Amino acid sequence: MPSIVIIGGGPAGLSAAIYAARANVPTTVLYQDGGALAKTDRIENYFGFPQPLSGAELLAQGQAQAARLGAALVQTEVTGIEYVAQGFSVRTTAGTYEADAVILATGAPRSAPKLPGIAELEGRGVSYCAVCDAFFYRGKAVAVLGQGEYALEEARVLLPVAASVTLLTNGSTAPASLPDGLQLDPRPVAAITGTDKVTQIDFADGAPLPVDGIFIAYGTAGSGDFARKLGAQTENGKIVTDADGATAVPGLFAAGDCTGGLLQVAKAVADGAQAALRAVKFIRT
Repeated sequence: MPSIVIIGGGPAGLSAAIYAARANVPTTVLYQDGGALAKTDRIENYFGFPQPLSGAELLAQGQAQAARLGAALVQTEVTGIEYVAQGFSVRTTAGTYEADAVILATGAPRSAPKLPGIAELEGRGVSYCAVCDAFFYRGKAVAVLGQGEYALEEARVLLPVAASVTLLTNGSTAPASLPDGLQLDPRPVAAITGTDKVTQIDFADGAPLPVDGIFIAYGTAGSGDFARKLGAQTENGKIVTDADGATAVPGLFAAGDCTGGLLQVAKAVADGAQAALRAVKFIRT
């Protein structure tokens, strides 16, 4: 039976799960945490609750509702999405999930580290997508800035293509196990430098690292990262969709803060419902 995978367990993702499950579609929600909602101390402007409640309380009720209706909730980190025959393959730290449609709902995009050179050299050696740009660094030296599973996934894409790949953990603890061939430099990064393009990484102390490019993979992948890798359009870090939550990529939908607009629970819930209804229609057409 055709299935839907929802990436993100906040109000948009859970709302989408409720509508997809009620449409009798096998639905899996992959989420790492409750996002911004779980950290909200007091909510009193959401319809139907006469007394204020915390974001964690509202989130728990949404999770219980989605689970009762049949959605599978899996707490894991999503590291990549790719096309397979007639659908998508979603890679996570807990395994791989196949889907006929995917709804991206991981909230607002995460911020890149505030380092000199990232914004100035974006598109000229600073990249956010190894799948998109690895081809341009064949036989060249590149670095990946990050320390989690997302950074390692980007490095794995680059290793067969680039002459050398160095993981920069920027002073954070390095992963316990590195892919074969991946070099490691744990020093704090001071800046990414170059005139017309990236030429080196400057560290807070010690000699610089000459590179032809750097891939930013800080923290965990967000909806915008996945959308770009699959060819969907983004503008100013937001995913471009139509009024029903559909991107330009068949079978790929987005909902909630990752699409911009009013960053409120009410809007996220509405987006999730609309995207789910459109996704159900897509897989049944």
